[in-house]
Amino acid sequence: MGLAISSLVANPAAAQTGTPTTVTVQVNKPGAAVPKSMFGLFFEDINFGADGGLYPELVKNKSFETDDHLIGWKAIRGGAALSEYTILGQQPLSATNNHYLRLTAKASSPDAGFINEGFRGMGVKQNAEYNFSVYARRGAGNVSGLRVILEDEKGQALAQAQVSGLTGEWKQYTAVLKPSATSSKAHLKVVMDGAGTADLDVVSVFPKDTWQNRPNGLRTDLVQLLKDMKPGFLRFPGGCIVEGRTLDQRYQWKKTIGAVNDRESLINRWNTEFTHRYTPDYYQSFGLGFFEYFQLSEDIGAEPLPILNIGMACQFNSAELAPLSATTPKGGPNASADTHVHSADEITLETFIQDALDLVEFANGPATSTWGAKRVAMGHPAPFNLKMIGAGNEQWGPQYYERYELFAKAVKAKYPNIKLVSSAGPDPGDERFKAATTRFRELGADFIDEHYYAKPEWFRQNVGRYDNYPRTGPKIFAGEYAAQSVAIASPRNKNTWDCAISEAAFMTGLERNADVVEMASYAPLFANVDAWQWTPNLIWMDNLRSYGTPNYYVQKLFSVNKGTTMLPVTNKNGEDNLFTSAVADKTTNEIVVKLVNYSTSARPVKINLAGVKKVGQTVKATVMASDDLQAENSLDKPMYLAPKEETFKVSSPTMSYTLAPNSFTVLRIPNK
Repeated sequence: MGLAISSLVANPAAAQTGTPTTVTVQVNKPGAAVPKSMFGLFFEDINFGADGGLYPELVKNKSFETDDHLIGWKAIRGGAALSEYTILGQQPLSATNNHYLRLTAKASSPDAGFINEGFRGMGVKQNAEYNFSVYARRGAGNVSGLRVILEDEKGQALAQAQVSGLTGEWKQYTAVLKPSATSSKAHLKVVMDGAGTADLDVVSVFPKDTWQNRPNGLRTDLVQLLKDMKPGFLRFPGGCIVEGRTLDQRYQWKKTIGAVNDRESLINRWNTEFTHRYTPDYYQSFGLGFFEYFQLSEDIGAEPLPILNIGMACQFNSAELAPLSATTPKGGPNASADTHVHSADEITLETFIQDALDLVEFANGPATSTWGAKRVAMGHPAPFNLKMIGAGNEQWGPQYYERYELFAKAVKAKYPNIKLVSSAGPDPGDERFKAATTRFRELGADFIDEHYYAKPEWFRQNVGRYDNYPRTGPKIFAGEYAAQSVAIASPRNKNTWDCAISEAAFMTGLERNADVVEMASYAPLFANVDAWQWTPNLIWMDNLRSYGTPNYYVQKLFSVNKGTTMLPVTNKNGEDNLFTSAVADKTTNEIVVKLVNYSTSARPVKINLAGVKKVGQTVKATVMASDDLQAENSLDKPMYLAPKEETFKVSSPTMSYTLAPNSFTVLRIPNK
């Protein structure tokens, strides 16, 4: 159980036990500026993070475009009231939305229709409004319209509406549904009025309550959790989905912009990746596409960091390669025997380079440019001010280096100010990592992306990882990290306080080296409690609720307290399980000291602010602490372990303080 806040903050007049550890913050020897992008967010569509999560469309497979066209749908009572139902492609709604559902009934019946299950159900709130829409047309018979019903898991009607006037041509019909009760496991029924044939496509139930009330907006509680972190950047859309299992299944940003109904769905790389979390119904609708990612970045004050495929499918799957050029011999100069390369008459690396160049134009180009005009047409005349791009994700080896080199040369030639993030592979210390680090230093890369998924003790033991990194050359992007309570990708991993406090310890090492580490982000970001593939995760949700884990609050405390200038701290970081870092915040004229006590005992410390003559009398302490290292938050107890604030008085630049057992403490000290 968590400790009460009264036990967290020391009374300077109280008797102390044990010899205090001196922590000297050299305010008189300020270091480099802390990058504004220092702590940010990594988003990947895993764990139903987009569809079924941040993107609040309630209908799964609304356009019948998945490989199994009826995923998410089933006929009422097995189709007993229907003489036929089938998926067709003749005279479709559009070239990209070319499948629809045809229903035929010999007689009018309340069961002549279909049910959509949603994403492990549909979360609807009492008296909230939901926009229903459908494209429909009638065939033979006398079908006059459709009845639309939201039901709870017991089949009780929550809301109903009727649309009428069906014709022989495709037309959109709309209605507003207002549930009479709240349900997290509701479903949708669409029933024909009359006997005969009707065609349905793009069936949607979308909440009116979205972030900034946008028609294709995002889920408000989840965006608020992100905005509250004051992130420096947002990395999107992944992750391994960028690469895809094969190049045909890669993420193609150009297919995710424009009219939402024309965006082609794609299998999600994570849907059958783990046998222990088999989710073959997991698809990407791309309702949340690159325009919406850029918009979200802007909304939460984060620099956008899109990750692009550079001609390589996921090396954990097919490892498929696009040839460097149309004349590259099959397999390429460095391809391994088990690597498949696309034939020369298919895509080449030039395809991926052009996608990158076009993306910069889409984000930053004027309305007179081809791709800038598309951004303007979507409602954003001003540029998104894109400054950086990730070249591939978690890749390695000679095939990656040679593609990166050509990719970087082309992008830098046209856009010399765009910074590129290169990958150092999946492991922070193996031979792939060492080779990548050497090569990208030779190439003069802007950023090297390092990932670490490891046991909590690894994070505490590696707090000094960047102390001896070269101060020149590529900067470090700690692009994905999370302590694993059991093992990497284990379904039994938990978001425990042990994991979170160990990450806090490691992050003091990142902050102490902010002149080298310019960006850092926990991963993954979101997980649906009913539909996850990977644990642990920063934020968990169901169809109605969400909560930040202890790891979330650790990340948030670093991000909102990142300050503006590095301050050296003289004690050896990690000695006797005491971890420290400090920054100055010129915007508030405060000194910010972060202290992690990974110990079952309270720890007295003496904080000495070298070079400071006078401090403000009141210090704010923000503390996370628990005597249970296995403590977790949950949907029912979302704030079980969260930061608590208290103030205490001081009279000089040397102050005494007692750190609670197993605690992470942030002190904000006014510098007079």
